[in-house]
Amino acid sequence: MHLTTREIPLDPARSAILFIDVQNFSCRREGGEFKDIPPAEIEARCGYYFDRLETLAVPNMQALQAGFRVAGIEVMYTTIESLTKDGRDRSLDYKITGFNVPKGSWDGRVIEEIAPGEDEIVLPKSSSSVFVSTHIDYILRNLGVTQIVLCGCLTDQCVESAVRDACDLGYLVTLVPDACATMTQARHDNSLRAIRGYCRQVPTADLLKEIGQ
Repeated sequence: MHLTTREIPLDPARSAILFIDVQNFSCRREGGEFKDIPPAEIEARCGYYFDRLETLAVPNMQALQAGFRVAGIEVMYTTIESLTKDGRDRSLDYKITGFNVPKGSWDGRVIEEIAPGEDEIVLPKSSSSVFVSTHIDYILRNLGVTQIVLCGCLTDQCVESAVRDACDLGYLVTLVPDACATMTQARHDNSLRAIRGYCRQVPTADLLKEIGQ
């Protein structure tokens, strides 16, 4: 016997939500990802992204975080952060890109709006996919998780990588599109189309109703 559909409501006892890279480095105008962009150009080049974060994605993440906590569902986070100060452990891709979020730095912290609770799991990663550069698969299996909800940044990069890898590892994946953000609407929409076959895509309000919140 095997499943023939991904459209399966969450079982709270077998589920977790993961917030991907919602951190100072990539979600603040003063974050390290934008250090090479002159302040006068930030709005022109990244205005859409920050507006989506501030007016849509982060408020929806806050609602999801609150609702999943009340429902007793595991809440988890991953951030881009090296295991060393100089980033010698990070992926070749991050070295070429120039990304280094030093261990313990302000850039590596989850943004205050969805700050982790004291007993919630935060996993530092140094590649695009959390399933490649952390032991999240081991942790999820220890927790008894078979259904994972994903949201965060960037839709078409680290979020998309997590969706594909989680699916291939045997998890039922739910993506929350209105709790994700990337640099343009076109990039966001193209990503959603590309990964439609790997996950179900459920808006924040509908997902909260599904878990009784």
